[in-house]
Amino acid sequence: MDEMFMKLALSEAKEAEKKDEVPVGAIIVKDGIVIARAHNIRESTKDSTAHAELLAIRKACKALDSWRLTGCEMYVTLEPCLMCSGAILLSRIDKLYIGTMDPKSGAVGSVIDVFRDYWFHHKCEVEAGILQDECSMILKTFFKKKRESV
Repeated sequence: MDEMFMKLALSEAKEAEKKDEVPVGAIIVKDGIVIARAHNIRESTKDSTAHAELLAIRKACKALDSWRLTGCEMYVTLEPCLMCSGAILLSRIDKLYIGTMDPKSGAVGSVIDVFRDYWFHHKCEVEAGILQDECSMILKTFFKKKRESV
């Protein structure tokens, strides 16, 4: 089941890649049903907060008509940054599944770990490495092409 949902997040990442956006995708699931899906659109919207995770959270809140996403799980292809990690905690998501870690700006264990190193009212369970090779490869390929086109 975890791999199936991460494949859906990867399909979102591929949509981002088609738009020349950093290929990160996220989905939110409640009771085994996808209630939100999104991908990065920072470049096209010129919005620094248009990360896949934040967009998916906004859609899920709208779908549930609540800011509390208790009972929900998020699948994201890349370890969330500090901003997105904070939003995940504040929205009360129960579990986070990560495809690949981000050693440059990850905030769930790579650079810092806001989920474990700090005390927050809400705790979010984390599982990393779901389809890690695929999630890592789409990013590596994207940035390699970017470097070659310069």
